[in-house]
Amino acid sequence: MHHRNARLTVRGRQILVERIAAGRPVAHVAKEMGVSRTCAHRWWGRYQAEGDAGLEDRSSRPRVSPTRTSVEVVATVVALRENDRLNAVELAAAVGISASTAGRIIARAGLPRLFDIDPISGEVIRASRATTHRYEREHAGDLIHIDVKKVGRIPDGGGHRVHGRTKAARGRGIGYDHVHVAVDDHSRLAFAQVLPDETGDTCAQFLADAAAFFASHGVRVREVMTDNALNYTRARAFGDVVGMLGVKHRRTRPYSPWQNGKAERFNRTLQERWAYRRAYATNADRTAALDEWLDHYNYDRPHTAAGGLPPISRVSPTC
Repeated sequence: MHHRNARLTVRGRQILVERIAAGRPVAHVAKEMGVSRTCAHRWWGRYQAEGDAGLEDRSSRPRVSPTRTSVEVVATVVALRENDRLNAVELAAAVGISASTAGRIIARAGLPRLFDIDPISGEVIRASRATTHRYEREHAGDLIHIDVKKVGRIPDGGGHRVHGRTKAARGRGIGYDHVHVAVDDHSRLAFAQVLPDETGDTCAQFLADAAAFFASHGVRVREVMTDNALNYTRARAFGDVVGMLGVKHRRTRPYSPWQNGKAERFNRTLQERWAYRRAYATNADRTAALDEWLDHYNYDRPHTAAGGLPPISRVSPTC
């Protein structure tokens, strides 16, 4: 069992440092392992300083917590909640702490919500409901998230996954493929194409192809969301396709990439399960494998947002 806040297991960290030690760029290894460059540099630095011991889990608890609520105050809050059934604001006033602190103490103690208990006896009489919800549109086609993910091209004959680290350098400088993706907000049904660039004309053609893909599943696209890149916001060709399709173009707020988070999450799955899943002999081989992987993703692969069923299960033929 590795640390619950850690992105990589101990074995994953070992693989990471082995690849960096073999001469691979830290940024490339970080992308393959699904972690940030900062995280990769941190583990590499610890390994250089401490060896294998530096890759072991460490506690995330601070060494000193001068503002931590005292044990006595916590006990008082819990007792008042159990005996007098006070809410967080009332507890805060009674004990001299903030309402948010009182709320955290209640949650950590595992005490039920006041709504869920009998006000006279204090017994739990209602089943608690989850308080967090994933926001999503009500119907397939209500909103399509569009984005572009760049992946490094594979040299003919294969890259380092085929020939090892020493020959990997010969693939440098051959550029990137631009993987354009479109993900339905409600169902997570996805469409993707490997294209040579991300110009306005290319993005416009991709939008037209994506709309045709969703239409083939009985889904009419009503709105599309993109970031604020000029190829979406200023390109005449993209605007013309938006108008031709009769859809509304939504843009993410500046510095708010999470608004297009479903596309970002799909991009990560795309990298892990298709782009870097296995060694490809040529770039064309990887491109050819995309359609098969998309079919698996849309029609067979379980998705948590669909209750363990594939995205196609959430597509209504009446959409």
